[in-house]
Amino acid sequence: MKIKTMILCIAAILGQFYSGSYANGAESSLTANDIITKVENRYSVPGFTARFLQESTLKAMDITDFASGKIFVKRPGMMRWEYEKPEKQFVITDGEHLWIYRPDINQVMTGKAPEFFETGKGAGFLSDIRIIKRHFSVSLKKNKDDYFVLRLVPKEKRADLTEIFLSVSKKSFEISRIGIYNAYGDETAIDLLDSKFVDSPGSIFTFKIPEGAEIIRIGE
Repeated sequence: MKIKTMILCIAAILGQFYSGSYANGAESSLTANDIITKVENRYSVPGFTARFLQESTLKAMDITDFASGKIFVKRPGMMRWEYEKPEKQFVITDGEHLWIYRPDINQVMTGKAPEFFETGKGAGFLSDIRIIKRHFSVSLKKNKDDYFVLRLVPKEKRADLTEIFLSVSKKSFEISRIGIYNAYGDETAIDLLDSKFVDSPGSIFTFKIPEGAEIIRIGE
């Protein structure tokens, strides 16, 4: 998987459980701010896990990559992406440090997590949904049968991230799909499946670099 594609995707879906459904009139009365507040409430728990399917397109190179695996989140700031296909690799952050490990070639890319996640780049907001209101203008793009679709635009103009679309379940206010776009025409779509709201041990969000690994410093 290309490094740029991987960084694009990384990159909170993070409390009160809400399981009620709305009548049509109540649904239509919800504003974008109402919806994102309910999403915040749904994810104001210690953490969650989910399966993910990812499709990333680099427009300039006319390349589309597909990937799948599992994500672990512990708020605030901790994430672990375990890619299973097309090749095994790990993207891990403890909120301060970032490690991207490719075991097949024993290579570790490492840097400072805030440079990649602090303002919600890519899917970095998954580790703390409160980032959305601080750094994005939120509007209601569509009101589908089962989902609200929210459009997130960075409050500060950036080339690396122009907008994000979130598909939010009307029943549970869980995020099921994330669409990420940048100024170069690149796209990343992430579907989250089988979300479980559990607290993962903090130890899985740290990484010990294997002996003999090639180390590449990023963001320096």
